[in-house]
Amino acid sequence: MESSSESEVLAQELSAMAGKVAALETRLREVEAVIDRLEAAAETTARALEEVSSHWDAVYRAMRRAE
Repeated sequence: MESSSESEVLAQELSAMAGKVAALETRLREVEAVIDRLEAAAETTARALEEVSSHWDAVYRAMRRAE
């Protein structure tokens, strides 16, 4: 009798852990999606900053020619 209750307790604990693992997997997928969006935003920002930098370079070159 004691062994069956022990097995039952283990089964319940495993079931609870399975639920926690499933929740963690769901959360991990959400985090991975956020990371993908952040990477895309970082690439867009880098391209924009590069464009701004090239415009400023052109301004400085024009200012030097004016002198």
